[in-house]
Amino acid sequence: MLNVNIAGVEFKNPIIAASGTFGFGREYAEMYPLSELGGISCKGTTLKERPGNPPPRVTETPGGMLNAVGLQNPGVEHFIKEDLPWLSRQGTRIIANVAGSAVSDYCKTAELLNGTPVDMVELNISCPNVKEGGVQFGVTAKGVEGITRAVRDCCKKPLMVKLSPNVTDITEMAIAAESGGADALSLINTLTGMRIDINSRRPIIRNNTGGLSGPAVLPVAIRMVWQVSGKVKLPIVGLGGISTWQDAVEMLLAGASAVQVGTAIFTDPYAPIKIRDGLQEFMEKNGVKSVSELTGGVKPW
Repeated sequence: MLNVNIAGVEFKNPIIAASGTFGFGREYAEMYPLSELGGISCKGTTLKERPGNPPPRVTETPGGMLNAVGLQNPGVEHFIKEDLPWLSRQGTRIIANVAGSAVSDYCKTAELLNGTPVDMVELNISCPNVKEGGVQFGVTAKGVEGITRAVRDCCKKPLMVKLSPNVTDITEMAIAAESGGADALSLINTLTGMRIDINSRRPIIRNNTGGLSGPAVLPVAIRMVWQVSGKVKLPIVGLGGISTWQDAVEMLLAGASAVQVGTAIFTDPYAPIKIRDGLQEFMEKNGVKSVSELTGGVKPW
């Protein structure tokens, strides 16, 4: 009933832990078997180890949180040697989230993952392109198509492109990713936000701005998934503010084939399990035999 197929990869259920909120799963495995999840999108991985941004780099906001962690991670070779062997025994799908600051970084990282047990690569294009003056790869259609095509040429795994919402028209970016050879899309990444300490008059985040996530972004995410689903033929993994099973159903109806749960895990580590169980109960109650029956089922006025 709950199984879904995304770009040829079979997931036992449509609930995936979102990148950056679940690490590599070790801490959460102490609470429940990771096989309960459809999959895990691992912490953003770069070619070399990254220390991340200086603190403070996380703060709460009304309806969510801001973060500017800065892709702190041990690098792809450490991920392959130390984390993947353990992850591959957990009975869930493994999505490697790949990031970089140059096209060559993305490509080399993807190439190193080709011979591994990773089931899918998720391309994080909300990264500054150092060769283009720090402009994010994902904010222009040309940039999206270019980075997607480059990685597609060297990546043997199914390729899912994670779209940034900080653009004028999300559908243009989705079409560009499809043209570049993406097998699937995930959206949305965080919205750029800022908070200020009124006593010190300094930004609360040392980086000045950060990525806004949590329930506050859910309506934006649903709107963007709905728009994109009408413009491309690729399967969509929807994320952004999902914290209940009702949110997940909304996202599926908007056009998603599966969902990722992120910030909700910080306040309730069992959120993905509760969302899965609530979704199943809803489907049974309403005579829905497969998740695909919900996908894109919204009835516009």
